Amino acid sequence: MAEEEQSDFRFIVRIANTDLDGGKSVVTALPGIKGIGKRLAEIVCDRTNVSRTDKIGDLSEDQTDEIERIVEEMSEDIPTWLFNRKKDYDSGEDIHIIGPELEMIRRGDVNRMKMIRCYKGIRHERGQKVRGQRTRSNGRKGLTVGVRRKAVIRQQGK
Repeated sequence: MAEEEQSDFRFIVRIANTDLDGGKSVVTALPGIKGIGKRLAEIVCDRTNVSRTDKIGDLSEDQTDEIERIVEEMSEDIPTWLFNRKKDYDSGEDIHIIGPELEMIRRGDVNRMKMIRCYKGIRHERGQKVRGQRTRSNGRKGLTVGVRRKAVIRQQGK
């Protein structure tokens, strides 16, 4: 009987154009899909009546299809405060985007900000912090940064 269960086990489960590790529990594996976090994964488990601790590789095809259907129709099932795209630029609606489409839309938003030359777009172009973080002492990149006092004093003395 244990061998039959092992033969049904799938090491890779494909949901929403994303490969998920079959050895993880459902709540741990679903956040591997872009746009789905732990809280949404719990909501999906509750809607499909799947135990949160079951391994996603042990689920039957029907259960996996049901999870995929719920994930695809997520905008209708979750509260509006949980959406990741409120007042979409193109449509003006509140929607929830998942999968590789999320990265494309985010890239398009950044390109639009660069094109209209807004403050955030300029910061993106320059590779600087965008959301008001300090830049004087943090987020430095490149060669050695900072003042080496002993070396500066020696050069001034010579």
